[in-house]
Amino acid sequence: MRRSATSPLLSGLLTDKGRQRSVNQDAGLAVESLSGGLYAVADGMGGHAAGELAANLALDALGNTFLKGRKRPPERLAEAVQAANLEVMHHAVGEYVGMGTTLVALAIDKGAALLAHVGDSRAYLLRGGELTRLTEDHSWVAEQVRLGHLTEAEAREHQWRSVVSNALGGEERVRLELYGFALKQGDRLMLCSDGLSGVVEEHDLKAMLGWGLPPAITVQRLVDAANSLGGPDNVTAVVVDVDSQQPLPSYSLPPRQNDGPIYIDVLLGSRKGSSPLVYAALALVYFALMGALLFQEERTFILSVSAAVLIGVLLWMKWHSQRRLQQALPQALRLKKTSGPPKDQQDLN
Repeated sequence: MRRSATSPLLSGLLTDKGRQRSVNQDAGLAVESLSGGLYAVADGMGGHAAGELAANLALDALGNTFLKGRKRPPERLAEAVQAANLEVMHHAVGEYVGMGTTLVALAIDKGAALLAHVGDSRAYLLRGGELTRLTEDHSWVAEQVRLGHLTEAEAREHQWRSVVSNALGGEERVRLELYGFALKQGDRLMLCSDGLSGVVEEHDLKAMLGWGLPPAITVQRLVDAANSLGGPDNVTAVVVDVDSQQPLPSYSLPPRQNDGPIYIDVLLGSRKGSSPLVYAALALVYFALMGALLFQEERTFILSVSAAVLIGVLLWMKWHSQRRLQQALPQALRLKKTSGPPKDQQDLN
């Protein structure tokens, strides 16, 4: 159980190798501060000790980058995920070639939560007795469920259930989902690896999270439940309780998108505010109006040309934005008609 002297948060973390694995390739993180906390779960992949190394490298880089950063928390979290990605990629040489890891990270800042994830480790929110899944898996079976080709029950038992379409360490620019939301007093959040969410049914997760036991005891119950069902995989759970209502921070929270994971540069670019073209367009409108007032006889011509140029700029901006987002769509969304997992998707087994 972790709690600072005046923290409004209470957390519990537990990771276990399960009943059928000899090595634990999961890792967890829980760090509290006076104004919030940082929590994460990583599920590593790779032969021998590679998965264990990948998961721990990722969480070390995530924590160091986020906690030492000076930017606003949304940008800091995104850059921390990218740092974790590069750390894994740079170590994936020699006997560690092909290693990688999933990541789900939760940063709490006063009354706001920021959630980032890569892969199929999950986040849940229990609020008012209702359990909500906060993440969508970046996996082959999840895409088949979204397309209606598999049910949730079928996906849970499918031979390719461990095949992910996105992970840290695979390429230089990470693809992630990141968004924020307001917290309420009494909220309970959980992060977990698929050794829990892929084994224990969601209605059982809801029941155990709703028992009201302290987080440290709750994570033990969750891990025990997965192991009682055979413990086929490593299992990790982090539970965080919000004990008091806190004010929202002054910055705007990034909204949740429905485009799946996008590249880090696209994500950060969308949060930098208006592009120079926006200011150029506003300047064009200003000078067009001034010109129309000063040169009455040329007013129609000036306004017509200015309107044409402005429309052209706006159309180009729309096309450019759509093109960038399309380039950043996850590979899984481009493979909707495949009957099996693509060759470049990784297996966490």
